[in-house]
Amino acid sequence: MSSVLRPPSSGQDPLIATHYRPISSHLAITPPVSVVIPAMNEAENLPYVFKTLPDWIHEVVLVDGNSTDDTVEVARSLWPGVKVVEQRGKGKGDALITGFEACGGDIIVMVDADGSADGGEIVSYVSALVSGADFAKGSRFANGGGTDDMTFIRKLGNWALCTVVNRKFGARYTDLCYGYNAFWRHCLDKIDLDCTGFEVETLMNIRVVKAGLKVQEIPSHEYLRIHGTSNLRAVRDGIRVLKVILGERSNRRELRRQEHHSPMLDAVRGEVS
Repeated sequence: MSSVLRPPSSGQDPLIATHYRPISSHLAITPPVSVVIPAMNEAENLPYVFKTLPDWIHEVVLVDGNSTDDTVEVARSLWPGVKVVEQRGKGKGDALITGFEACGGDIIVMVDADGSADGGEIVSYVSALVSGADFAKGSRFANGGGTDDMTFIRKLGNWALCTVVNRKFGARYTDLCYGYNAFWRHCLDKIDLDCTGFEVETLMNIRVVKAGLKVQEIPSHEYLRIHGTSNLRAVRDGIRVLKVILGERSNRRELRRQEHHSPMLDAVRGEVS
């Protein structure tokens, strides 16, 4: 859905016309929004996923991971303009990178295909971005968030990994291993994704902090997978995430050095002295 809002004719140029997409009763935006959905054999879940997507988004990019069911056909029947791309590689990281490259929007939203995410929350992510954030990060543990799909062991592991990232990189995350995020396209030039598996979400969270991008957490509720079984394995995937964290070099010392030698701070110090 789109509309054209024209400024009043009195005292303004009548030739100026700006295209806006109303996304709520209080907000209309001009940046096109792309939603990336990695999917492999998710034909049964896609009706639930697409039902919650707002009609004002610019495009849906479905990344098909060589599905053997009717995933692609179902997606096309539910969203006739869906852009289907074949995944390169095998992991979730490969799928997301493939999808990001195919996006035409200025804002990119990541949504899982298992029905665990509510597309109605996208408005909150987009609102954060157009209000000044570079990266809108979903959090199940921020005030207002929640999850129906985490065991105690997984919650404990997520908390421990999140704590390591916060201390090592100076982040302030309440959630780490969650794939519902949104960001401006320009962020991709600064985080240089090179991770093929599930741990790509952690890598993104780390690199946006290292790049000095403005991050805003968005309370999000994670629902149970509707059909099928998850490929996540708490211990195996936790170890992979930990390896990614330990493999990323902290730049906190460099950031402190830059702040210490900031020309603005030097000027202030000079005035004080």
